[in-house]
Amino acid sequence: MAREIADLVVEKRTGTGKGAARRARRNGMVPGVVYGDNQDPIAIQIGYYPLLKRLKAGRFLQTLFNLKIEGEKDVHVVCRAVQRDVVKDLPTHVDFMRLHDESRVVLHIHVAFENHDACPGLKRGGTLTVVRPEVELEVLAGDIPDHVTVDLTGRNIGDVIHIGDVALPEGTKPTIARNFVIANIVAPAGLVEA
Repeated sequence: MAREIADLVVEKRTGTGKGAARRARRNGMVPGVVYGDNQDPIAIQIGYYPLLKRLKAGRFLQTLFNLKIEGEKDVHVVCRAVQRDVVKDLPTHVDFMRLHDESRVVLHIHVAFENHDACPGLKRGGTLTVVRPEVELEVLAGDIPDHVTVDLTGRNIGDVIHIGDVALPEGTKPTIARNFVIANIVAPAGLVEA
């Protein structure tokens, strides 16, 4: 269930501060920083178009990357923030946090629903209402799940699916202590009126 760790190639950035960041942007790069793991932060820059392509692919903030910097040892990182231009909504800065495979990190994990055809509530015209398309889980950095699967087999109209009803991947736990709602199956509008 854990995904393969993708490589992310970046360059070391010379200089820090506003001037160095502007220079990087003029050269078609997005400035950034790598921090954490009790090491000094490293100023980096990443190609604008490769970063934009990864951002548009989705789930950038919940993906573990193998960061490759020339002259440095490869390190596992997860993106913690992407600052964007307020008008154009394009990336202007990116922050990465170093991780060990044994360290635990809090991420938003996508929820996938399966077995729609084996759900009596949907067959009778009910609608699946997704309350949380992503759930916040504490996971092991070396084993980040791609998604959490919710099985709809045997669910009827009026059924509510809580986080406690879902089989979470091994080594993960929700960050919220209460048994919150992920989705429910509601009656069609015509049935409600009758």
